[in-house]
Amino acid sequence: MSTHAKRERLLLADLLESAGPDAPTLCEGWNARDLAAHVVVRERRPDAAGGQLIGPLRNRLERVQGEYVAKPYEELIQLIRTGPPRMSPFGIKQLDEAANTVEYYVHAEDVRRAQPDWTPREVDKVFSNVLWARLEKGARMMGRKAPVGLVLRRPDGQTAVAHRGSPVVTVTGEPSELLLYVFGRQDAARVDVEGDKEAVDQVQRAKLGM
Repeated sequence: MSTHAKRERLLLADLLESAGPDAPTLCEGWNARDLAAHVVVRERRPDAAGGQLIGPLRNRLERVQGEYVAKPYEELIQLIRTGPPRMSPFGIKQLDEAANTVEYYVHAEDVRRAQPDWTPREVDKVFSNVLWARLEKGARMMGRKAPVGLVLRRPDGQTAVAHRGSPVVTVTGEPSELLLYVFGRQDAARVDVEGDKEAVDQVQRAKLGM
């Protein structure tokens, strides 16, 4: 049965393939080849992927990432499309859905929005609600580095507090755009930001996200 994570994975693969290996992305310092290698390592090399969070593994991650960057680009794209290997925890549908839906959505937009002729993606209501549910659960984690209070608001008025503090900056937009904002893609997210000018400037420059 198709899942949101599977759909987003395939969409990301298509975007990476269309953009080409040297295309820019919103991930600072990474082109499309680097991003593709990151996705494959994260899903297929848990022995190295932990270096994103665990300092002693960082050198190993950099070495393994470099090995995958050197692989043919077409091979990386195919590995993304194929999905996690059989023995990977991500092979469990529920875990794949929980861990990868947002990951692949954000990275797909990293590719799409770095291109000069990009156009917005239409996000259906069901997927929008899925993204909002993930945002509500993860808002405090992603907004923990905000220098002031940060509130996320849907157009229908639903809100999630990403960081408590004063003054308060309120960011309004669709869940898909709010997710990009709190994942550190503030400049690329199509949102309305309200609050004291200095506070807004601070949030715009903040290193939000994981």
